[in-house]
Amino acid sequence: DKDIEQYGVLKINAKGRAFIEKPYTVFIAKDHDYESSGNDDILTRSQAKGGQAGDAVLFAMLKELRKDISKKDKIPPFVIFQDPSLDDMCIQFPITIEEMQRITGVGAGKAKKYGQPFLDIIKIYVEENDIARPQDVVVKTVANKSISKVFIIKSIDRKLSLKDIAVSKGLTLDDVIDQIEHIVNSGTKLDINYFINEHLDEYDVEDIMTYFNEEAETDSVQDAIDELGEEDYTETAIRLVRIKYLCEVGS
Repeated sequence: DKDIEQYGVLKINAKGRAFIEKPYTVFIAKDHDYESSGNDDILTRSQAKGGQAGDAVLFAMLKELRKDISKKDKIPPFVIFQDPSLDDMCIQFPITIEEMQRITGVGAGKAKKYGQPFLDIIKIYVEENDIARPQDVVVKTVANKSISKVFIIKSIDRKLSLKDIAVSKGLTLDDVIDQIEHIVNSGTKLDINYFINEHLDEYDVEDIMTYFNEEAETDSVQDAIDELGEEDYTETAIRLVRIKYLCEVGS
């Protein structure tokens, strides 16, 4: 703290003493001279990877934390939280597990398994930068879609064919897979091995699992198609095995 009556003198306050007793990592923003920077340094939102819309400094901090956890747990970073989830954290600024569960792509499972260290950083960042957090919660799901998701979860528990699930709700197989991906990305674990074992070659499944476990830098289906070859592996096969991988490793 600065004392206006003692110019030039800094004193340790309660927070400082607490830090000395129990040190923790502190992140700070690096000064940047924008006037001397060339135009190449300036990115518009549409040019930024993934269309990042949230606080850029916090986003970098959360990505660094995710990288550390990834190395410690020996799992790909995207299994912990995907970039859109980190970006939403930098918009919503969650500081409790309950608030974390409302973040795009984060459900109860992921929030409880990985959320706390991210919440700790966000809370400190919000306090130190005096950030006003959004007060209104945006409802992101549509009623009919939610009903379909409940039906899909119960049907998978009963090991019904994904094709039969699609027909019964007037959906395509791709629609059902879309729903399953959303459910899994929110942290709910689903077992679709019964469908994979019936419809996919076991060696193809092993190859795709190995790709996501050892080679993939992101969980992008398109990246997997480009790497594995669309002539050898269908997009549907890759999406199904990706779901299997995320459920077995990340949920």
